[in-house]
Amino acid sequence: GLVGSEMCIRDRTIRQKNKTYQLNFDTYVDYYNRLKELAINMFEWGNLPPNVDPRYLELTLYELGFALFFEDEVLGPVVTEAMLGGKLDIYRIPTYRRAYAVNGYTKTLNPKNSVIIFNNYCHTPNVLTISLYAKRLYDIQRTIDVNVLAQKTPVAILTDESDLLSVKNIYAKYDGNEPCILPQKNYDLNKITCVHTDAPYVSDKLYDLKQNVWNEALQFCGIVPLSTKRERLVTEEVTNNQAAISAQRNVMLNSRQQAVEKINKMFGLDIWVKFKNHGGEYGDLYDRIGGTDPAAIPVGTENIPNI
Repeated sequence: GLVGSEMCIRDRTIRQKNKTYQLNFDTYVDYYNRLKELAINMFEWGNLPPNVDPRYLELTLYELGFALFFEDEVLGPVVTEAMLGGKLDIYRIPTYRRAYAVNGYTKTLNPKNSVIIFNNYCHTPNVLTISLYAKRLYDIQRTIDVNVLAQKTPVAILTDESDLLSVKNIYAKYDGNEPCILPQKNYDLNKITCVHTDAPYVSDKLYDLKQNVWNEALQFCGIVPLSTKRERLVTEEVTNNQAAISAQRNVMLNSRQQAVEKINKMFGLDIWVKFKNHGGEYGDLYDRIGGTDPAAIPVGTENIPNI
């Protein structure tokens, strides 16, 4: 069996692995949740019936890629998750719709009494894309953490097996910003050898890479990315940037507006949807250089989330 010192080393190793795993997991989840919040807050819905929750609607579109709008005999107009199937119409839209909710509610519907709201023209959710961006950001950030720590502890320590626990305790204090107190008697410092790893400092380059990935994720969410240039952007750069942003917004806005037109016609409502206005210093400039509707397609950089 393991002796006392070996058990301490094993337990410390397990705790360190668990700590590292937890930090990896927390970093990924943090980036995922931050990007998810941006993704489900892209659009503003107006004149929705009282029982239609815009947060639930956008969350369902984010997770599943579609939601079902219909009128319940008791609740009135509602939006729920749905199972789609059956025959397809001439536009390849499912004709069988089975609405359901987490409380056990179910209802069978068809194209004459319900409208499918799609997240985009491909009918796909955003969850996969957001997860991929969160994974890339997590990888870069944890690499930065390791590189920064390597500047603080740029050494590998070699020692005898018999002194392994003592050296681990010393290193733990060093890593935890605690003073290292060594025993004066009966301790041979010659048993300890430090090998300098000379890890290069690359965190600044990694941060720039992370900023680029973050900006790409913002652009996916239809948000004007942060400029890393110190000078102000010229009009041509703003125009080119806005063209890409506007196209990305329309990827998800068009399918929502298409569903709104069908809903209003079928149920006699006056619902509208548009991209949320983030404000910003380039809004007036975009209006001057050919923007169609600043209210529906705003430009902005002041309120852009940063990493």
